[in-house]
Parts: sequence; C-alpha cells; structure tokens
Amino acid sequence: MKIAFLSSLFFLLFGFFSYGQADTLPVQDTNTYRIVKTDGGEFLGKILTQDAREILLLTQDNRKIYIPQYMIKEIILLEKKDFNNQGEYVGDDAFATRYFLNTNGLPIKKGEHYVQWNLFGPDFQFGVGKNFGIGLMTSWVGMPIIVSAKKSFRLSEKSQFAIGTLAGTGTWAGPDFGGLLPFGVLSFGDRKKNIAFSGGYGAVWVNGDPNGRAITSVAGMFRISQKVSFVFDSFVLFPREGTQVTSSYGYTYYEGDRQGFALIIPGIRWHQDDNRAFQFGFVGLITDGEIVPFPIPMVQWYRKL
Repeated sequence: MKIAFLSSLFFLLFGFFSYGQADTLPVQDTNTYRIVKTDGGEFLGKILTQDAREILLLTQDNRKIYIPQYMIKEIILLEKKDFNNQGEYVGDDAFATRYFLNTNGLPIKKGEHYVQWNLFGPDFQFGVGKNFGIGLMTSWVGMPIIVSAKKSFRLSEKSQFAIGTLAGTGTWAGPDFGGLLPFGVLSFGDRKKNIAFSGGYGAVWVNGDPNGRAITSVAGMFRISQKVSFVFDSFVLFPREGTQVTSSYGYTYYEGDRQGFALIIPGIRWHQDDNRAFQFGFVGLITDGEIVPFPIPMVQWYRKL
C-alpha cells in the first residue's frame, strides 16, 4: 500500500513539474524587425534572444549577430506591406509628400521637417501641427519668396484630401510683383506608392494689374526597392482666351490671349538613408501638340532637418 501511494505521488509530482516546464518554454518570435542603430546603420531579421545588455538577431541572410543595446536607436516591427512582391524590404518614403513640383494629400508628420535643395534655390517644409504643414521657398538671390500652407484630411486608409495655398512676392527685385495659388488635391495610396490629382487657380499681379489661369496636375510615385523610387510629376497651364476686339478694318481678334502648355517630369529618387535622398528627372514641354525636351534635367536633394 505504501509503495502504491509513493508511486502515485511520484507520477503526480512528475506530471505537475512537466506541465509547468512545458508551460514556461519560450515561444520563438517569428516577426521580422528593423533594427536602427545610433550610427545610422540598420539590420533586418528575427530577434532570437533579448536582454538588458544585447539582442541576438537572425538576419535575412541567416547570420546571427549580437547587437549591444546601447547601439540600438529603434526597434521597428515590420508588416507584410513593408515588403514588395519579391519579399524585399521597401519601407516608407520619408519624403512621400512631394514629387518634383507638386504635393499630395499625405501630411508632413508633426515635428518632422525637411529641405529640398534645387539648382535654383531651397524649399523648406515644416510639420507644425496635426496634418498641417507650412513651407518657404526662394532662389539663391532671394527673389521671389513664396510661402505655402497645406491642411490634409484622411478620407480612408488609402485616400487623402488636402487644401492649401502658395503666396509669393518679388521682394527686393520686384516689389510690385506678387502671386497667389489656392489649390486642392486628392490622392490615393500610402507613403510607398501613391497617385495625386490636383487643381487650382494661379493669380499674379504686376503693378496692380491682375492676371490668372487655371492649373492642374497628375503626379505619382512608386517605391521599387529600399533604395529606389520612380517619381512622375506634371504641370498643366490651361490657355486663356482674351477679350474679343474688332479693329476699324473689321478684323476680329482676341487681345490678351494666353497659350497653354504642359510640363511632364519622369524621374528617379535614390534613398541614401532615412534622412537623405537624391532625385533627378527629365523635363518635357508640351506646346502646340508637340513635346519639346528641356536640355537641363531636374535635380533635387532632400535632407531632413
């Protein structure tokens, strides 16, 4: 009887401890993470172990790397949408709100700022509020100076709308010259790929004499890989019919006619890292039904501030 009792107790305790050990076995994390280091470097992979001193990472090429915690700036959990169809990591574009000339409905995140360096001058953009940004652009000689403002609204997970305006002056070189461009833009997509349709009315005045025309644009971008994005931009200025005038000889003409034209700019954006990008494109001018190539490419540098 005593032997039977001890045997039962042994199996009971064995089962208890076996259950407890099975219940506390660590579960392997199958998520993929992006590890951003303090020196700007980064790794992609699965975290095998982690403690207060270091993490052990299994990289995508099956290497095991120990990374000290003090060298880690950020650990980002990656999702399926962060990879392309080939399984390559692409991530968000830090400058996804801009193309070459135009913007879209995506907002600059509050507290994020950047500058777009152009051959003709700088363009500063600041995220000053929730879904609200302001900007300042000029030439290297400070003429003109243009300020901008844009308020974005989220319509759905993949669609956005924004309204904004640009206002400029000729400053010291043309104090009697000014302009105003209120606009609206509807865009679809996210910070990896998107397309935007915008329209507005550009008004200018010289010595108090106003003039203006309707403007529209179609633009888009697609992030091909972690380093490269395709960018397309356009700018369409509609023709304006002048005032009908009949001469003393009976000849009718339109005074103040303005011919329309369009710019198309396809190009490539090279992502150097999360804080820098280089962009270049080729400009084509469409007028009178013909495409005229522009000899100087559009070259821009993006830098986070």
